Amino acid sequence: MLRLILSGCNGRMGRAVEHLCAAQPDLEIVAGFDLLGAGDRDFPVFSSPSEFQGQADAVIDFSSPAALPALLDFCVQRNIPAVLATTGYSEEQLASIEQAAQLIPIFRSANMSLGVNVLLALVRQATAALGTGYDIEIVERHHNKKVDAPSGTALMLADAAADALPYQPDYVCDRHSVRKARDKEEIGICSVRGGGIVGDHDVIFAGENEVITLSHSAMSRDVFASGATEAARFLSATGVPGLYSMQDLVAKRIL
Repeated sequence: MLRLILSGCNGRMGRAVEHLCAAQPDLEIVAGFDLLGAGDRDFPVFSSPSEFQGQADAVIDFSSPAALPALLDFCVQRNIPAVLATTGYSEEQLASIEQAAQLIPIFRSANMSLGVNVLLALVRQATAALGTGYDIEIVERHHNKKVDAPSGTALMLADAAADALPYQPDYVCDRHSVRKARDKEEIGICSVRGGGIVGDHDVIFAGENEVITLSHSAMSRDVFASGATEAARFLSATGVPGLYSMQDLVAKRIL
């Protein structure tokens, strides 16, 4: 039995993970962390990680960047692996995650979907094959409650393309404020927020005579919940401090 703590348990993704765990006999949520405190849950909920005194094998975090400092302190002090599925971290917070990963296993990904991580590989391959003759634009669409833009996944896709380019492109997210023609050495990122869109991402390669689009659509939040629980299983089996990503999980599944 894998004992899990669910950080951000009162949010949409927290409830999706709870629902998934209820159908998995080898997973048990022993506690939840949420600034709003207890709700209609089948497990105890704490507003601060330090209040929890029980035992757990891993933490799954779908909360917000504001919760990171207390969560990392708790995980390091209790030697509990952490799956960080939250987006919108600052550079300072990313540095603190890397520091904590020297002491405990940490799995961080801006997108827990296996399909998205296959898309990342395809974007690298397409960029390398098409070269510099195509303009790259990324369009991401999410629900109207998502607060960060561009999405972490859109930035991952831009980074994947940048890895295959012979130059470091500029990421342009606010084109309306730039009154000039598009520069060749840039990647445009457009964010859409509306309704209940779970998560759609298009990577557009626009050439002079053709347009190639690579797309991924998440039909349910269950795809992210499933990836997060798989990441928790991965960390539990690994047990070695370090910063892991979905690429590590995918590689293990292939082998």
